[in-house]
Amino acid sequence: QVQLVESVGGLVQAGGSLRLSCAASGTIFSVDVMEWYRQAPEKQRELVARIASGVGTNYVDSVKGRFTISRNNAENAVYLQMNSLKPDDTGTYYCHLGGVTTSRGVFHAWGQGTLVTVSS
Repeated sequence: QVQLVESVGGLVQAGGSLRLSCAASGTIFSVDVMEWYRQAPEKQRELVARIASGVGTNYVDSVKGRFTISRNNAENAVYLQMNSLKPDDTGTYYCHLGGVTTSRGVFHAWGQGTLVTVSS
């Protein structure tokens, strides 16, 4: 079993910054991909940022230059630094980790979601 715990989001003014974190625990052998998704009200969930072993980082165009995804391998944690926030960044943010368990099975785990609200 792999569990993820996300940090609390919050309310921030446009132009402000916020940092999200997501920590994994459980029977983890390796984490191969770490991602952040978001879902705005009445919209589909979208992939915001990804960091993958041997691949590097990818971002959706709307956040390039403003968001930075990073990881701490020792703690199986992933972070999302969000700068120059815009009202369109409002939504519930979910982390997703994929990897291998200690019993050599594949896991995909999701965080509980955290609400980020950007006011204009």
